[in-house]
Amino acid sequence: MQACNYKNEIDSNYYCQKLKFNCIQSNKVVYFKTTKGDFEVELFGKDNPLTVSNFLENIDNNIYVNQRFYKIINLTQIKFIHGGVNPENKLFIERKQNLIKTSPSIPLEIKFKEEIKPRYNYQIKNPNETKNLVSTFESGSIAMVKSGKIKSSSTEFFFVTSKIPELDGRYSIFGKIIKGLDVLKKINKEDYIKAVQISN
Repeated sequence: MQACNYKNEIDSNYYCQKLKFNCIQSNKVVYFKTTKGDFEVELFGKDNPLTVSNFLENIDNNIYVNQRFYKIINLTQIKFIHGGVNPENKLFIERKQNLIKTSPSIPLEIKFKEEIKPRYNYQIKNPNETKNLVSTFESGSIAMVKSGKIKSSSTEFFFVTSKIPELDGRYSIFGKIIKGLDVLKKINKEDYIKAVQISN
């Protein structure tokens, strides 16, 4: 069953070329080294090639080295851990020259089960559509922070520590922790990323 009558004429290659990314279309594993310990994240390059390609470029440019987890939101059942280069941070101005970004934002990218290509600049409005999503928020999911209704930040991301269906289809979920979830749950605002490394 088709999720809705959505015409998906623009694909990830178009955006990768436009934003000058080397388009990755396979899943990758990266290692987060933090002051609380290390954890492994599988990036969903197969389903979210644009978002993953952008993130890998950020890693290659070392923009996450010694970056603080700048916002931690503790709710009763869930914790949000924000990382990356926060544009509100005064250090962002100093780091900006190292970003080599053509744009501060990238298109929102979500993938439906029945569709070959991800959807771009599309946010779910009908909650019934979420059952057709490839990725939903689970414990250890990583997504890009929004920078508008249908745009994601090109540098900021966040982790969640449990399911949050209310946000499904509204953010580009592009990976999940596969080892070391306990480390993520211990992270506080004073903690920072020492480095993020790409597995060979």
